[in-house]
Amino acid sequence: MENIVPFRRFVVSMSSYYEKVGASTIRAVVDRFYTVVLDDAELKPYFSGVDMARLKRHMVMLLCSVLGGPEVYEGHDLGDAHRGMGVTGEHYERVGHILVTVLREDFGADDDLVEHVATVLGQVRGSIVEVGAAG
Repeated sequence: MENIVPFRRFVVSMSSYYEKVGASTIRAVVDRFYTVVLDDAELKPYFSGVDMARLKRHMVMLLCSVLGGPEVYEGHDLGDAHRGMGVTGEHYERVGHILVTVLREDFGADDDLVEHVATVLGQVRGSIVEVGAAG
């Protein structure tokens, strides 16, 4: 049985972020984000054999939810989805930095939106990073 958990618990009435950027921009952010991530030799192995179209759809739903949109993330629990991948703290920080950079530099996101995303990244870090993972 799949463990599906709504992601709304991390959103504190931030619909204005979603309204500012909209779903089409979020899809473009996710496309750009994964282009940069997959160009990183240290991060690319995490995605070997992954259905990237499916992953992008999940990430769009997740980011829409984080930004207060109507979409509720109903994918796998983030801890379950990343369990066994050996995600290191360094690599998690690197992925987070890429997301923040894409939002800010490629799409002109304002500081409040970027800080909100960074806060959520901090909230879920412990579910994704594996303690003792080499890297």
